[in-house]
Amino acid sequence: MKDLNSLSDQIPKKRQERLLGMYGAAGKGPARKELQVGPGPGKGRGMSAQGKPADSAGTILRLLRYLGRERKWLALALAGTLLFNTASLAASYLLRPIINTYIFYDGNEAAVPARIRGLLMALMLLGLIYLLSIAGQWMQQRIMLQVSQRSLKRLRKELFDHLQELPVRYYDTHAAGDIMSRFANDVDAVGELLNTTLIQMISGILTLAGTTALMIYTNWILGLMTLLMMPLLTLASRMIIRAGRKAYARQQRTLGALNGYAQEMITGQKVVKVFNHEETALSEFSFLNRQLMDAQIQAGFRSSMMGPVTHQLCNVGYALVACAGAVLVVKRGFDLGGLAVSVNYTRQFNRPINEISMQMNNVFSALAGAERVFEILDLEPETDGTEAAAPESLKGYVVVEHVDFGYTPDVQVLHDVSFYAKPGQKIAFVGSTGAGKTTVTNLLSRFYDIHSGSISIDGIPIEQIPRKFLRENIAMVLQDTHLFTGTVRENIRYGMLDATDEEVEQAARVASADSFVRRLEKGYDTMLEQDGANLSQGQRQLLNIARAAVSRAPILILDEATSSVDTRTERHIEEGMDAIMKDRTTFVIAHRLSTVRQSNAIMVLEGGRIVERGSHRELLEMGGRYADLYHEIAQLD
Repeated sequence: MKDLNSLSDQIPKKRQERLLGMYGAAGKGPARKELQVGPGPGKGRGMSAQGKPADSAGTILRLLRYLGRERKWLALALAGTLLFNTASLAASYLLRPIINTYIFYDGNEAAVPARIRGLLMALMLLGLIYLLSIAGQWMQQRIMLQVSQRSLKRLRKELFDHLQELPVRYYDTHAAGDIMSRFANDVDAVGELLNTTLIQMISGILTLAGTTALMIYTNWILGLMTLLMMPLLTLASRMIIRAGRKAYARQQRTLGALNGYAQEMITGQKVVKVFNHEETALSEFSFLNRQLMDAQIQAGFRSSMMGPVTHQLCNVGYALVACAGAVLVVKRGFDLGGLAVSVNYTRQFNRPINEISMQMNNVFSALAGAERVFEILDLEPETDGTEAAAPESLKGYVVVEHVDFGYTPDVQVLHDVSFYAKPGQKIAFVGSTGAGKTTVTNLLSRFYDIHSGSISIDGIPIEQIPRKFLRENIAMVLQDTHLFTGTVRENIRYGMLDATDEEVEQAARVASADSFVRRLEKGYDTMLEQDGANLSQGQRQLLNIARAAVSRAPILILDEATSSVDTRTERHIEEGMDAIMKDRTTFVIAHRLSTVRQSNAIMVLEGGRIVERGSHRELLEMGGRYADLYHEIAQLD
C-alpha cells in the first residue's frame, strides 16, 4: 500500500479545509457557516472561529457553578485540604526546634542520652502530624471524587437534554462523531479537572500562602528572596499558558473532526467499498489523523515546557536562598535549624508552583473541552414562540397558503406553495429529485419554520400549536429507516408507548410485517441491534411503517415509505395502509406513481413550485409534467 502520509499530502488544499470544516474542527467550514442557532461566535461563551477561547474566566465560573451545588461536601473537602496543608507545614517547621535542640552538637556529652529521648519523642509527634496530613489528603480526594462525578453527571444530563431541544437544522449541519466527541472526550477532560486538578491547585495555593507566612516569620530576608522569584515565575507561566491554551483548543476541535470523519466512514462503509474509495478514505483519515497528531504534539510540547522552565527557575531561587542563608549563619548567627527550615520552605514554596504548572495541561484540555460543551449549551433551543395552550385535539384539516421557504437565506427552496387537505384525504407529492417534496413535510412538522405565508391545522396557525403537541399528532415514515437497540415489539411500540401487545401486533399485520416477524427466532421478542442489521432493508422499513401504524396521530406522512420493498409487498402495505388512513389526513411522497393513483389530489412540484394539481386521471388527461413522468416510468417498467 502507498505511504499514507504521501497520499494525504496529495489532498487539495480546498478539500483539506472542507474536511476540517465539515467535521467541526476549523469552525469555518460549510457546516458552521449555515447554522445560525443561538448567539454564534463572539456572542455566547463558545470558542471563536479561530479557535481562541472566547472567555476562559467565564468558562471557569460556569464550571464552578456545577460544583456549587455540592457546597457542603466541598466544605468538607476544603477542610481536608486545610488539614493536609496545615499538618504538612507544621511538620516542616518542627524541624527547626528538633535540629536546634536535639541534633546540633554543643560538646555536652552528658546531654546525649536526654537528647536522644527528646529526639524520639519529637519524631513521634512528627509522625502523628504526618498521619493527620495523610488523613486530610485521603479525605479531600475521596470527597472530591464523589463531588466531581455528581457534577459530571449533571453536566452530561444537561448536555443530553439540551441536544433533545435543538432544532433539526443543528443535526443537519453537524457531524454525529463531533457531537459524540463532546460527550466523551470533552466531558472526560472536564472530569479530569474536577477529579484531581482543581483540588491540587487549591492545595497548592494554600501551601504557597502558608509557606510564605512561615518563611517571613523564620527569616524575612530569605523569605523576601524567595518571593522575588515570583514575578519571573509568573511571567514565564503566563507566556506558556497563553500559547498552551490555543494549542489545546485546536487539539479538542481536531479530535472532534477525526471522530466525525471516522464515524461517517464506518457507517457508510458499504458505499465506500462499492465505489472502491478505500484508498481515498485512508488518505483523508491520514490527513485528519496527522492534523490531530500535530495538534497533540504542539499542545503537549507547549504545556510540558511549563514544568522544566519553572523547575529550573525554582532551583535558581533555592540555590540563592541556601547561599544567602549560609552567609547569615556565619555573619549574623542565624541558627542552623532556621536555615534548614528556610531552605526547606523554599523548596516547598517551589513545589506547589511546579505542581500547578504541571497541571496546566489538564487545565488547558478541560477549558477547551468545557468551551465546546458550553458551545452547545449556549445554542438557542427549539421554542414554540407562543404562549398559546395546546388544543384538546386535532382532526387534521391542513391548509397551506402562499408559503415561501429556504434552508439558507440566499437559496429559496419553495415558492408560493398552496394546498389543503381534509381529514381522511390522501394528498400526494410527486416530482423530480430536489423539487421540494420532503421540504413540505418538514414544514408541516415544524422541523423548520416558514419564511412567509401560513400553515394551519384545524384553523389554528401551527406557530400557535406547541411543537410537542403538534408532533404527537403527526406520524411519519421516513425513507431512511432507523431502529433502536431493543426488541421488535419495543421498536413498534415507539410509535405509541402505551400501546398494548395486541395493538403492536395489529399494527405489524397492517404493515405486512407480522408474517416475517413471527418467523424470527423469538418473534416479537427478538432483539435488534446495530439499527436492525440482522434484517433486510425492506423488513426494517416494514417495522418503521408498523411504528407509524400503531400511533393514533390524525396526520400521517409517508416519505418514500415503500421505496425499500418489492412491488408485491408494496401492494400488501397499501391495502393495510388504506385501513389506517381511513380517518387520517395522509401526505405521501413517492417516486413510484403507482402508489399515488388513489390519492384524492396529486401535487406536482418542480423547482419548488406546484406546477400541476389534480387526480391521477385528471393529470394524465392534462398531458403535462405528470403525464411525462408517468410515461417515462411506464417505459422503464
